[in-house]
Amino acid sequence: MNLFYREAGRRDAPGVLLLHGQPSSSYSFREVISPLAEVARVVAPDLPGFGFTEAPDDYEYTFDAMTRTVDALTRKIGLERFFLYVHDFGAPVAYYLALARPDRVLGLIIQNGNAHEEGLGPDWVANKAYWADPSPENRAKLPEWLNFEGVRHTYVGDIPDRLKPQFPPEGWHLDWERMRRPGLVEIQFRIFADYGRYVARFPEISAYHREHRPPALMLWGRHDPYFEIEEVLAYARELDRLDMHIYDGAHLLLETHHQECAALMREFILNVQAGMDA
Repeated sequence: MNLFYREAGRRDAPGVLLLHGQPSSSYSFREVISPLAEVARVVAPDLPGFGFTEAPDDYEYTFDAMTRTVDALTRKIGLERFFLYVHDFGAPVAYYLALARPDRVLGLIIQNGNAHEEGLGPDWVANKAYWADPSPENRAKLPEWLNFEGVRHTYVGDIPDRLKPQFPPEGWHLDWERMRRPGLVEIQFRIFADYGRYVARFPEISAYHREHRPPALMLWGRHDPYFEIEEVLAYARELDRLDMHIYDGAHLLLETHHQECAALMREFILNVQAGMDA
């Protein structure tokens, strides 16, 4: 796997592993990498099947496989311990890394990344039916989302009209330009089909939260078209060291609130590091 990634900051600084969601890439962190690099070593890979990372047909395209690939990257570049950015499709990779080696995790930065049943509302009924029985009939009942309009919907779908002008359209045009390459739509579907295995591991994630009590920062766009706002309280019940910030934003919060988020992430990293050094 020829993995594309962005890196900034001093190699001896605390690590931050930025894991993007679907249909995005490490480009979604373009506004926060430099501010974070002033206090941390920032690494932002394009996950397999996304962005500029290769997408060979014989890759497994499961979150387990993605986790092994990202883990190999961290070890190759010497990123031993890190804060994990938990967002959308990056959430399974983040939590699989955390479950495998809790000692490597300095803290969690949770940005519209689901890890509880409370966050999966009625729109997920067809998805759950497909995961339970991946038949052609159940696949046909899934929403049409692996197309240009589906990519655009991730940015501005089902959100208040007042917010839509804040989103630069380059985001969804660039994402679709990468996704529309031959074979990539089917690869995206293969990745989505594996999300059900991640959902099945929600109890393990809850146990990880309660047992290891990682310091956590939540940055949540309240107009998320995919994850219910009840997800916020589910995290709050399990993480006793959770700093919560809910914005008048959407699923891709960094598109509209990158300045606020970068400032809070910097403060969070510095505070956790100060506590470790004390």
